[in-house]
Amino acid sequence: MHLIVGLGNAGLAYRTTRHNAGFLLVDELAARWRIELTATTPVAECGVGRAGDVAVVLAKPTTFMNASGDAVAALERAYAPESVVVAYDDLDLPLGRVRIRPDGGAGGHRGVASIIAMNVDFVRVRIGIGRPPADVDPVAFVLSPFAAEEGDGLRQALVRAADGVEIVLRDGVEAAMRACNPPPGEPS
Repeated sequence: MHLIVGLGNAGLAYRTTRHNAGFLLVDELAARWRIELTATTPVAECGVGRAGDVAVVLAKPTTFMNASGDAVAALERAYAPESVVVAYDDLDLPLGRVRIRPDGGAGGHRGVASIIAMNVDFVRVRIGIGRPPADVDPVAFVLSPFAAEEGDGLRQALVRAADGVEIVLRDGVEAAMRACNPPPGEPS
């Protein structure tokens, strides 16, 4: 079994915000694999099912972003997965870009930092949301909804990220990196 966690903030007010790109990816995977997130734990909304021949748990933490580590650690204890994949928004990637890595730092992302602090080993699926304009506070930017004209870029990123997760499960993280990450020398 593999645990796939999308980071975000719970609640309708945050549903379509940039910071909820991880939640949006879990929704994309749930639709692809016909998994309903009907199990509610004290730390997450979860769905158990299959991605082809692979058993998976999809999860959206309900702990709010900065306490994501508590949720991921609890889910890891509860399900004892053979791997953990965490998807989240990334300001340093342009909208529409995806970068998959087997490890690394938090890059200023507090949700990721909280998972790292819990000593959880996980594959990172970074979903580009772009940088805010110079006159916009980054916190306000990530907590704002995607603009209508960003729809195509968001959709492209979610499809590419979902494809990447499927490759991670089927062929491993190195294959997913080759398929989904920008080529060397090309801007992220």
